[in-house]
Amino acid sequence: MINRLTQLFQTDRKNLLSVYFTGGYPKLDDTLKIAQELQNAGVDLIEIGIPFSDPVADGPVIQDSNQQALENGMTVRLLFSQIRELRKTVNIPVLLMGYFNPVYQFGVEEFCKECQETGIDGLIIPDMPLWEYETQWKAILEKFGLFNIFLVTPQTQEERIRKIDELSSSFIYLVSSASVTGTKSAVSDSQLKYFERIKSMKLKSPALIGFGISDKETFEGACAFADGAIIGSAFIKVLDNLPEGNPDVRFVPIKNFVKSLR
Repeated sequence: MINRLTQLFQTDRKNLLSVYFTGGYPKLDDTLKIAQELQNAGVDLIEIGIPFSDPVADGPVIQDSNQQALENGMTVRLLFSQIRELRKTVNIPVLLMGYFNPVYQFGVEEFCKECQETGIDGLIIPDMPLWEYETQWKAILEKFGLFNIFLVTPQTQEERIRKIDELSSSFIYLVSSASVTGTKSAVSDSQLKYFERIKSMKLKSPALIGFGISDKETFEGACAFADGAIIGSAFIKVLDNLPEGNPDVRFVPIKNFVKSLR
């Protein structure tokens, strides 16, 4: 079976929209409905965060969502169960994003096997060292048909970027700044130079820009330099304010938010 990410980038490589949310947030059982609403609203791919007690690369918005999801009772095993159910109705690519500690504690091979069985297409693990991936984990991910998504920052040297491009089977995640998530709201001159530098390298891999993408202006600005953009903290803020009550009404803000971006 062809990986859904491969299919996506073969058919559409312009203005792609990826949305991140934390599994089990704002309520434990919201994961499925949020994913369904994102697909129905026209999102191209979904990143589901694995809640972790110490998400150091994330800003306060995503940190708080991690903590709440853990307090709700979310576990890695429960998240896999939810994704298995999700795959009955959600057909777009789904990635798991999180830190290496929960993956290691679960057992890397068992984790990857669960990913394959539940329908996960790829992993984003920001704190996995590149050399460790290449020497220890690459073969396991490939065994289970999973793509590893690497992050590049403005400080990443060209040699490392070329290596990441060589190892990538899907897209590269361009972190728009060296800060934590959710802390920028506009594209600076230094970021523009960074995006232009990456674009001029003519990498083989598609690229999506994340960190600081929050509205139509920043989404379109990112898409001018890459194949699409990733929205995280801004979407978590939408989930923070979902109304209580009838599910048909409760999740309407998701559709409205996605429509506001394009």
